[in-house]
Amino acid sequence: MSATAALRPRILLISLFHPELLRGGAQQVCYELFEGLKAGGACDVTLLASSDSLYPALYKPGARITGFDGKPDEFLFLMQDYDYWWHKTGSPQVVEAFADFLQLIQPDIVHFHHFFTYGVDMLTLTRRVLPQARIVFTFHEFMSICAADGQMVRRTDQSLCTHASQVRCHQCFPDRSPEQFLTRRMWFQAHLNRVDVFTCPSQFMIAHYVRWGVPPGRIRHITNGQRSYGVRDTPLPGLKTRFGFFGQFVDNKGVHILLRAVQLLRAEGFTAFTVDLNGDNLRYASPAVRQEIEAFLAEEALLPPAGRIVCWNGAYHVDELPGRMARVDWCVVPSTWWEVFGLVISEAWMFGKPVICSNVGGPAERVAHDVSGLHFQMGDHRALARTIRRAATEDGLWDRLAAGVPAPPTRTAMVDGFMHLYLEPLPAPGDLRTAMAGERLPTTGRPVAADG
Repeated sequence: MSATAALRPRILLISLFHPELLRGGAQQVCYELFEGLKAGGACDVTLLASSDSLYPALYKPGARITGFDGKPDEFLFLMQDYDYWWHKTGSPQVVEAFADFLQLIQPDIVHFHHFFTYGVDMLTLTRRVLPQARIVFTFHEFMSICAADGQMVRRTDQSLCTHASQVRCHQCFPDRSPEQFLTRRMWFQAHLNRVDVFTCPSQFMIAHYVRWGVPPGRIRHITNGQRSYGVRDTPLPGLKTRFGFFGQFVDNKGVHILLRAVQLLRAEGFTAFTVDLNGDNLRYASPAVRQEIEAFLAEEALLPPAGRIVCWNGAYHVDELPGRMARVDWCVVPSTWWEVFGLVISEAWMFGKPVICSNVGGPAERVAHDVSGLHFQMGDHRALARTIRRAATEDGLWDRLAAGVPAPPTRTAMVDGFMHLYLEPLPAPGDLRTAMAGERLPTTGRPVAADG
């Protein structure tokens, strides 16, 4: 990188979707970084965010990359002809448009927050078009490792997967041969090798990627940060019986686990609590989970108002968080996958809310059981029901845990961490390994079940 670039670098952030089009943690974090870099004034920053067929009117004839809503320095990448196995586009015109965009912007740093919707081979294209640029890649899940949507949840029995191997992956996808998974891994690692440095928002995630083949010297821990949307609420006196879910209504977020816990508690005669559901994107859930959630909400709507426990408040914008968080005492994160970070945990902490979460992955790493929140056995609605009952009835529990809630990571700290990474000298610590290691990952971030 030249001395001029080091003084005021040009940075291109590449995001999975735009948070104004489709909410999600990865795109929200990237946009927070974009806004934070702009506010800092030490660099010139451009955002390229992908879109898909959810908004067909955005696709103009012949367009591949367009401006977004009249906002300066924000652009949309219009996904076309995407191959979900190899994660590459089949459109030469899209590839050409991406290369032209890189040449037009001429960034000193290209920071990918995903390859999904673009193609992992765009990393190699970026290196070819911009040989002197620094390429940074942030992992937000395990899509490079796992063909099952990057969730590392086994399709055979819905258990968490601790490592990838040719045979284990073949068991999840019997129509794919073991050799195809070796080839897929080599394909991903060949293109990821074009990256100068990787980042992850949680330590346990780094352990997964190091075992998969990323050299430790090429991967760093930088936590996700965000701006503050308000201050901690003044708690109401008495027992804290209001629970809230915030996020996507998709399988791995575990809304159905929470609703099963509600059903169990109601059957046991315990109804002295409420649950607010905040979120959307139920259309992306599997048919079975979508049907289960819709059936529960339909039955709940038939009850007289005094008998209802669950209220679905619908989708929300981040600016609505203060009002939504003011209606709950506890934030429930019942994820059924590793959940690499859990941005909603930071949002709960922002308002002083203790978190009840699954005892795996990022949430278990971040939330200290019986100190700043409570863990329960992942996927076990009975364990969650016991935890909800305890939270709603144990005198003094909420006050003790709320006192242990830490300050959430800030956007300023995240921006500072990435600016340092963008500009610091980097060693050349070796290539990604292409052999299938087949090693079991230690259960980092998965403590013994504790549901009170």
